[in-house]
Amino acid sequence: MIWRRGAGKNGGRGGCGGGPLARLRHPPGGRDARIMLFAQLLDRTGTGVWGASCVLFFTFVAGLDGRRLGLLLGAAGVAGIAGSPLAGHLAARFPARTLLIGCHLLRLAAVGALLLFTRFEVLLLLVAVTSLGDRAAKMLEMLFATRAAGEQRGTYQALSRSVANAGYALGAGLAAIGLAVGTREAYQVLILGNALSFVLAAALVWRTGEQRAQDADPGRAGEPGEPGKPGKPGEAGEPGRSAAANPWRDRGYLRFVLLDIPLCLDDSILGVGLPLWLIEHTDAPHAVVPAFLIVNTVLVVVLQMTVSARVGQPRQAAGAARLYGLTLLGCCVLLALTPEHGAWAATIALLAAAVLVTAAELLRSVSSWELAVSLAPREARASYLGVAGMSQSIQKSAGPVLLTGAVMVAGPAGWLVLGTAVAGVSVAQRHFALRRLDALPSAEAADTGPAASRAATGGGGARVS
Repeated sequence: MIWRRGAGKNGGRGGCGGGPLARLRHPPGGRDARIMLFAQLLDRTGTGVWGASCVLFFTFVAGLDGRRLGLLLGAAGVAGIAGSPLAGHLAARFPARTLLIGCHLLRLAAVGALLLFTRFEVLLLLVAVTSLGDRAAKMLEMLFATRAAGEQRGTYQALSRSVANAGYALGAGLAAIGLAVGTREAYQVLILGNALSFVLAAALVWRTGEQRAQDADPGRAGEPGEPGKPGKPGEAGEPGRSAAANPWRDRGYLRFVLLDIPLCLDDSILGVGLPLWLIEHTDAPHAVVPAFLIVNTVLVVVLQMTVSARVGQPRQAAGAARLYGLTLLGCCVLLALTPEHGAWAATIALLAAAVLVTAAELLRSVSSWELAVSLAPREARASYLGVAGMSQSIQKSAGPVLLTGAVMVAGPAGWLVLGTAVAGVSVAQRHFALRRLDALPSAEAADTGPAASRAATGGGGARVS
């Protein structure tokens, strides 16, 4: 049953007692978590500034044509795919806090160099490095949450997403001021604002303490991660619970990552599918396009904590993955039925689709992340999470191409096929996730063991499962 509240004042692992503002003041993980959330707010504000202005900067300041701009953004997407696994590999060997500071400084150097260089070859390298650092930083923030927030990582993730969306919205608003001015100097100020966000974020991360790696827990006899004592065997091709666990040789986990790629398509549907469908296939006014982002931002900030509170356990996350597919199917059906003529009817249908795709995003944000953590063996969690982070990066590169090159070309039928396919993948994801959870003693302990019992009664100090 997905929508089950935990007992106790904190609602279990995903509890959010006291409301979002209270949880921001006292987040899971204490002082370090509060500092990290503020660092994320500053980072995402800078990202919002750059995201709202980068295309115009490359077009009007750097003088790139459409072909080279597409190549530039494509290279950024490809480079971003490598960021998560690279960060996970390094985090298994070096302190995550130090690596995260390095990511902020790497992006600072790359973005700052945009003020000095306009040659296409150099811009290609700088944008790729920025994207690589961005995806690596997000993966390291996820690892921080698994270590700092412990059994309440779902609550921390909800707070993180709310903070991130607020930052993106604030950054986009600041960018609008500079874009209204439209001069070269205004664009340079926007770049400096993004660079400043990296400096401030790095300084805040420096103030946090290095979180003790809980990926390995050899002190508990008979549990996975104890040297010399393999855990309960999984399905064929999955590693034993040993320190040598390798995500690239773990077929079960790679299947999870592969299935997770289409379960991130809400991002491309919101950013590419809805606007282009409105423009090319309906009479709805173009002024409705910004409303998609407004609806999405408001609903995520308001509802993320509630959704996360109800999807706090691994098996609930597996059920939420299936619900994601059904929700996205509803969105696609609505788009297929959107009338071509009649501005009001098309506007209402498209705004309703924006609500459904946002609901899918809310489900994906908790199900994908919780399963990525819970399906990974404890002793190799950093490297596994790095591989899991690839799914969103791949979707960001392939999703827009799929929508523009296949789905929208096929018209309403394309949306119906896409929705049906994603729903089918979501059912498969739930099936295989539950099967893997049944084979992982650590996941069983998270659902039924003492740690879950302590969390359900409001107890603190629960160990990451």
